[in-house]
Amino acid sequence: MIIRSYRDTDLQALKEITAICFDGVCIDQNIEKQVGKIDGKSWQWRKVRHIDADVEANVKGIFVAEKDHQIIGYITTRVDHETKVGGIPNISVLPDHQGAGVGRVLMRTAMTYFQAQGMHYTRIETLDQNKIGADFYPNMGFKEVARQIHYIMPIPAPDQVDL
Repeated sequence: MIIRSYRDTDLQALKEITAICFDGVCIDQNIEKQVGKIDGKSWQWRKVRHIDADVEANVKGIFVAEKDHQIIGYITTRVDHETKVGGIPNISVLPDHQGAGVGRVLMRTAMTYFQAQGMHYTRIETLDQNKIGADFYPNMGFKEVARQIHYIMPIPAPDQVDL
């Protein structure tokens, strides 16, 4: 296995891995279960757009795990030079490769990148229903600092808005 920097040709593979790995642990999927598809778009369509945002925000901070010329995982990062807190918006490893240390190596690669960028802390978040993340992140040294609840509602018609 090798870890390398992201290439433009990796985008589709990262999106495919995202759709596979976030099944059952994605806010967008939870929303779809509550209200159905929004504007005919699936939760996968919404979630993989996060990878586009990650590329746009910090393409130099995306790292890819590759084995036998196949992408098997990735990690995306964001840096905030003012707060000195680096963020990890997305990390995924294909199910057949989980438990083999791929995520750990990706995480260490991100930490090395953050150190080079002058970050003091790293931030990551996950849903309570993500059992892999709930185990993996503390094992990597992350400490829980908060829990958050997400809500959704339809936008009311203008004549129904009670201000």
